[in-house]
Parts: sequence; structure tokens; C-alpha cells
Amino acid sequence: NELNNEVRELIVQVREQRELRDNMNERVRDKKKEREDANQMVRDAKDAIRGTQPEAPPQLDKRGRPIRPDTVQSLTRTMERLEREFEQGKHQGKNETKYFKKMKELSSKRRKLKDSQTASGETEGNEALREAMTKQDTAHNAVKEAAEAAQSAHDLMIEWNSEVDRQREKAEAAHRRLRTSKKEADKEHSLYIVSLRCLHSIQDILRAMRGASAGQGQRPTASNETQDLMAKLLSGETLSTEELMQLQRFD
Repeated sequence: NELNNEVRELIVQVREQRELRDNMNERVRDKKKEREDANQMVRDAKDAIRGTQPEAPPQLDKRGRPIRPDTVQSLTRTMERLEREFEQGKHQGKNETKYFKKMKELSSKRRKLKDSQTASGETEGNEALREAMTKQDTAHNAVKEAAEAAQSAHDLMIEWNSEVDRQREKAEAAHRRLRTSKKEADKEHSLYIVSLRCLHSIQDILRAMRGASAGQGQRPTASNETQDLMAKLLSGETLSTEELMQLQRFD
């Protein structure tokens, strides 16, 4: 019974965890929709910036492949990468002079691009793009957190499901042992009843022999109380310990 109670409690926990997981999955779907809206805002902002820029012929390298034009963002990323490399000691000795020269060129080019964007009115477009990208990052992080929470709820539900299976197997094994024990007890009880019947038959024979030796005309029989107890036992009723001892006692 204790094992069955544990199984029932675990099943309730599994159901609660499944409901939590489903709620978190629904939250993930909502956050993905918000992220897609933010992605569209980023695309629209980029399209708006491109619309304000004059159409320029693509630049090609020596192999005829298109060269990606420099932007304020790409120049900033390059400068940050060079700074990290310099801090790690990758531009020492003669390369140190080259490093400072390169950084100066990149800084000058980035400043000119910023001035050009300001003059052409691109700053407002970049501000809209930055705002859209901020919303995009926020929405992406929200999706990630919701997905992790949903996965955690799912993993815990699977773990409890496994525990339910283990406890159910224990309960079934205990029930099988109980049934086996009951069968053995019933078998022993049947043998015990047969033994008592044989015992009382022997007692009746002994009484008859004693009566014949004494010259009694009537065959002695077991007491009415003993006969009543035997009738109760054979009918399947439960006897007390005292009654069982009385049945085993020879008159």
C-alpha cells in the first residue's frame, strides 16, 4: 500500500510537471513570435538605411570577387579585435609600429564614415537600427530563457516518469510476492484442515475402541463444542487461537 501511495503521488507530480512544461512551451512560442517581430524591425531598419544611400557600383578584388564595403560597425569590430590581440602580446617589436599605424588609419576612416552618415542623414536610420537590434537581442534572450525552462521542466518530468515506473515495478513485485504467500498460506491451511480431520477421525476410532473394551453399547463421539468448531473451520470461518488449540487437544 505504501508503494502504491508513492506511485500515486509521483503520478500527480508528473502531471503537474507536464502542465508546467506545456505552459513553458507556450511561452517559448510567444517569445519566438516577439523575436520574429524584432527581426522584421531590424530588416526594415536596414532596408531604410539602404534606401537613403546612393547606388554605388560594387568594388571587386583582383579575382573579380565583390569586396564588402567598410561600415562604422565593421571598422569598430576590426579595431576591437586588434586591441585584444595587442593586449595578448601579438603585436610586439616591429609589429608594434604597424599596429599603431593601422589603428590610426582605421580610426580616421571610421570618423570620416560617421561624418558622412551625419551629413547624409543616416544617423537617424542607424539609431532606429540600433533600437531594433536591442529589441532583437532582448527577444532572443527571452526565447533562450523560456526554452531552457521548458527543457528543464521536460527533463524533470521524464525523471519522475522513470521513478513512477520503478516504484510501480516495486509495487507489482510486492503484489506478486503477496499472492504467492497467500497461495502458500491457503495450501498450508488446507493441509492443516485435512490434518485436523484425520486427527479427529483417529480420536473417534480411539473412543470407539475404548467404548468396546468397556462394554459400552453406545459409541462415544466428540463433544458438541468440538464438532461445532470443526464445522466452523470447514466452512471457512476464522477461528481464534484458543479455539484452534482446543481442536488440537485430545479429549
